[in-house]
Amino acid sequence: MKKVRHVLGISGGKDSAALAIYMKDNYPELDIEYYTSDTGKELEATYKLIDNLEVYLGKKIIRLQAFQESGINPFDYKLKTLGGYLPSVQRRWCTKSLKLDMFEQFVGTDRVISYVGIRGDEDRDGYISKKSNIQSIFPFRKNIWSQEIIDIVLNEGTHITLPSLYKELPQSHTSSRFIEILELPITTRYTQPNKLNQLLNLNTRDFNKLVFQCLKKTNKPLSKEADFPLVENDDVLVIDDIFSILENSGVGVPEYYKKIEFEVNGKSGSYCRSRSGCYFCFYQQKIEWVWLLEQHPDLFKSAMAYEFGEFKWNMDETLIELSRPERVQQIKEDYIKKTNRKMPTESSYLIDNILDAEEEGCAACFI
Repeated sequence: MKKVRHVLGISGGKDSAALAIYMKDNYPELDIEYYTSDTGKELEATYKLIDNLEVYLGKKIIRLQAFQESGINPFDYKLKTLGGYLPSVQRRWCTKSLKLDMFEQFVGTDRVISYVGIRGDEDRDGYISKKSNIQSIFPFRKNIWSQEIIDIVLNEGTHITLPSLYKELPQSHTSSRFIEILELPITTRYTQPNKLNQLLNLNTRDFNKLVFQCLKKTNKPLSKEADFPLVENDDVLVIDDIFSILENSGVGVPEYYKKIEFEVNGKSGSYCRSRSGCYFCFYQQKIEWVWLLEQHPDLFKSAMAYEFGEFKWNMDETLIELSRPERVQQIKEDYIKKTNRKMPTESSYLIDNILDAEEEGCAACFI
């Protein structure tokens, strides 16, 4: 049987880059394939980050690019086939066609463990493939398993079988309290999240070992593995840890995350880009469009050229309207009012702005 492949996607964002560094430093025994899905419309800082990562990792990051046979930029090719219909929150064809489809072609039918950089201070799973040969692992979280796996382990009937399985684990001792929690049935009052959190808080490593043992009875990619080093993982990494990893490794934080000061009508503020992804991403906040206008006017002009008729990046205004001096001033003043309500920080990065933006968007692009 072909061995399990370990893969890690680099979006160009801080979290996936930090995860690549973390995995190399902490689990060098894993032969991880690093890849990135290039839309052809990334910021230059994204490509620089990927180049820096290759040096640190000591191996090539595989570049996946859709529609290579077309001979033109993948985003532009797909856009042309859609008659100029721009992607939007309602129709995120860019993520599906240029990233997710490429990932699933890349792994094919092989059994794959996909490492995802969602942090311990986030409450989401991100993109989870529906293909049974792909299993996601989240090393930055206390719970490294996807919801699909938790549903297998902590379903309504497993309180009967889990205690005995736990006692069979190769370990020096068993916890009576851990067994008591395992024996509790899931009810409307004692929910699966209640039980999961209790087990993780009591002994994360024991829970991981138990899950790994449960997977032996499934067809999941890890089911045929003799061991898996991440069962010993009980790290929980948050956003400050991510920036520290990037800075301390020498790979560096992408320039677009660093705050830039501005002034409007005697008031001071600072802005940055909150995410990786295409420079014209429709998930950008209005202040990020202003950032693009002022820091990369050529790219703003290119984004503007895509708009025509009813097709535009923002539902409520075109980029021509947004770029007018009076509108830019209003956006900046509104942004200053919003940020002034938050606690000031000495960080070089606008942490609150980044965290706010993470509540929306495609995990495949931004992590």
